[in-house]
Parts: sequence; C-alpha cells; structure tokens
Amino acid sequence: MRFSAWLAAAAILVSASRVFAQQPAPAPSWLVSDTVAKTVNLTLEVIGPAGGPSALINGYRSGGVQIIVPLNWTVTWHWRSTDSSANHSLILMAEREKLPLQGDRPALQNAMTKMVTAGLKAGETDATTFTADEAGWYWLLCGVPEHALGGEWIGFRVDPEAKTASAKQKA
Repeated sequence: MRFSAWLAAAAILVSASRVFAQQPAPAPSWLVSDTVAKTVNLTLEVIGPAGGPSALINGYRSGGVQIIVPLNWTVTWHWRSTDSSANHSLILMAEREKLPLQGDRPALQNAMTKMVTAGLKAGETDATTFTADEAGWYWLLCGVPEHALGGEWIGFRVDPEAKTASAKQKA
C-alpha cells in the first residue's frame, strides 16, 4: 500500500513539473508583444560598460539572448546609445558561418538604424519598423566595423511556429 501511494505521489509531481516546464518564461520589460495586433515593440539600449570587452545590447553580448518573433509580425524597435566611448548602430543580418566585419544590407527591409557603419553617438536615438516576413535565424548586431566581431550582437529568430514574441537567454 505504501509503495502504490508513493508511486501516485511521484506521478503527480512528474506531471506538475511537465506543466511548469512548458510554461514560457515571462517576457523582459524591454519586449512588449501584442498577439491580437501581431506586433512586438522592443526598447533596445547599447551600454558601454567600464572595462568591458565590448558594448552590451540590453545587457547582453555574443548571443547571450535570442529574440523570437512569429512570422509576419510587425517589429518596432526604439534604440538608444549610451556609450560615450564609441558610436554604435543596429542592423538585422542573416546568420551565416561567420559574423560580418561590419553592417551591410539588412536581411529584412528597413531592419536597421540610420548610419549603420558610422554609428550614432551617445545620447542619440533611432526607431524603425519592419515586417518579420522571412523565417530564419538572424543576428541583431552593431554595424560599426569590427564591433560585432567584438561581441556586440544578440540572436533574432523569425519562427513560423511561435504564437507570441519572446526572449530566450542563452543557457
């Protein structure tokens, strides 16, 4: 009798852990998703930490976070540079074997800040809106020469299976 009660309790715990494991993590405050309008708004900030090897995008570098957006959603980002030691920009580029030396053409139409290779100074802002109309894996990176190679990039995925936008931290 004790063994069967133990088995029943174990089965309940396993079932509960599966339910919790399937629950998506809450979205960070800088990502606001609207499933009805099929839009996602991103508030992105580039910060140059003292003594760091490269600037951070919302606290991440070298793919430390991946933004996931459903296919055919509208993405709007509001971007600001706070790094007084260097200029920065953002551009969405298709993920390849190697990071590019600098920004070029965005993978999706209009998915870039102004002055991609020259970058914007500290305190400057930019906003852009684009449609995530091509499924795939991308880099959201600084287009200033050699900045992405130094780690100034995060992941971006347009996922046809996603039901809402989210951000997933690298394990």
